[in-house]
Amino acid sequence: MKADPLVAVARLSGMIATGGRPGVLNDSTLAPMLERAFRRGKPAAVVLVINSPGGSPTQSSLIAARIRRLSEERKVPVYAFVEDVAASGGYWLATAADEIWVDSNSIVGSIGVISASFGFNEFLGKHGIERRVYTAGKSKSMLDPFQPEKAADVKRIKALQEQIHATFIDQVKARRGSKLPEGKDLFTGDIWVGAQAVEVGLADGVGHLVPKMKERFGEKVRFVPYSQKRPLFQRVGFGVAGTVLDGIEERAGFARFGL
Repeated sequence: MKADPLVAVARLSGMIATGGRPGVLNDSTLAPMLERAFRRGKPAAVVLVINSPGGSPTQSSLIAARIRRLSEERKVPVYAFVEDVAASGGYWLATAADEIWVDSNSIVGSIGVISASFGFNEFLGKHGIERRVYTAGKSKSMLDPFQPEKAADVKRIKALQEQIHATFIDQVKARRGSKLPEGKDLFTGDIWVGAQAVEVGLADGVGHLVPKMKERFGEKVRFVPYSQKRPLFQRVGFGVAGTVLDGIEERAGFARFGL
């Protein structure tokens, strides 16, 4: 007897960053979940439920590349459904899908690169603290927050950002192709909401997971959810301080988009 179509639903929610911190998205921690989603039960499709303000461009690229590789190897289509936000690296993840669907209130875009830090050199001087740094290589202490900002350092970091931005733009163009309107600059870091994202070609439509998948695969479609496994220490209550700090960082990431 022919089984009802199965759709694997993989949740990608949180900041994108390196390391094994709880609630953080990166290629290493997502790999087992994505492998299961694509390989178990011969799914008719894999759905990505995305809610991320972005983060590491490298991890965004690695995750998206893994999704595309699995999709092509298994010959399984991928659909992305955006919840609150798929911005910056979060949108990079969405471009791994064959179609991107949003809610009327979803925030999409922010195709740019940002880096931020603090400068403490004046604070140290006021408190009689002297910063001593010894390097081999004139650029080794670039952007040291305890030294005055240097024009050469700023020029260098902007050059690095331009390279990453160009890679991000190439990813969007390669995946969205002819869906992007001609003559409109979508790569300024601006954001769009709901139907606006559809109008500029960054999404395919306003729609929700269950009704859209039933429309594609029939009323009897089955959904199998997949999510990251929580680390043992988090499950038994250890690492509270780290979890609090991670929560603050994530909250700040979402707050950039008014969420």
